[in-house]
Amino acid sequence: MGVKTAISLDELNELFDSYRFTSLVETTSGIIDTTYIVFAKDKSYILKKYERAISQKIEEDSNLLDVLKSCGLNVPKCIESSHNWYLYEKLEGLQPTHIKSYHIQALARFLAKLHQHTYKKESLQNVIEQDEISSHLNYAKANFFSYYKKLQFLKKQNQKSDGIIHGDIFKDNTVFNGTKIGVFDFIDSACGNFAFDAAVALVGFDAKKHKGSFVNLFLNTYNQNAPRKLSKTELLESIETACGFYALKRIVNFKNTKTAKELLK
Repeated sequence: MGVKTAISLDELNELFDSYRFTSLVETTSGIIDTTYIVFAKDKSYILKKYERAISQKIEEDSNLLDVLKSCGLNVPKCIESSHNWYLYEKLEGLQPTHIKSYHIQALARFLAKLHQHTYKKESLQNVIEQDEISSHLNYAKANFFSYYKKLQFLKKQNQKSDGIIHGDIFKDNTVFNGTKIGVFDFIDSACGNFAFDAAVALVGFDAKKHKGSFVNLFLNTYNQNAPRKLSKTELLESIETACGFYALKRIVNFKNTKTAKELLK
């Protein structure tokens, strides 16, 4: 469900009266926030309404996107806002389906450049908050005990922050225009570990199905320009952490044990 707050075309044009939008399409992939694709003549945009009280984080996100875009990264700029609705550029390209080697190399190059510009930078929050993990594990213990037993190892996670990471680069937060990658939805970016950022992306790009070949290819590409090199051991450990972390979030936030089971295979 990508839409929690509905908006009509007339209401949209009242909010952004200089664009003369001709149509809007609901999205289905969003989980938390409302997202539409909106059209004005021959151009399209992304329209978002954040269904959370995160005004400071939205400002931080907008500033980060401006910096990354000025550095040549293919990310969407926030163009305008009106009454808690935010209009973003729509990146050209399609979401990847069957992952190939060039997807992994593009992902690695993007993350290396992203991490160059966010190394040792601060954010309002951390991707992994130990208090949140403890609370989530207590919930899992009371309601999904078999998963709680598998996820207890998360109690020991105390990752050192390298800087700001995206933390949520799954396939549906990317598009490819040929071999060029675009990444969006930075609203939950926060302080974190670069290996964890890479691990989440690799899990999202099916690395576990390819018996290490995607991990090796990613590391060979990423380490050429990264602000600090990642070892294979560190990355593999982070992949297990990422799978456990997102399995726990799916269980607690959405009662989604199907996705959790897939992540923990």
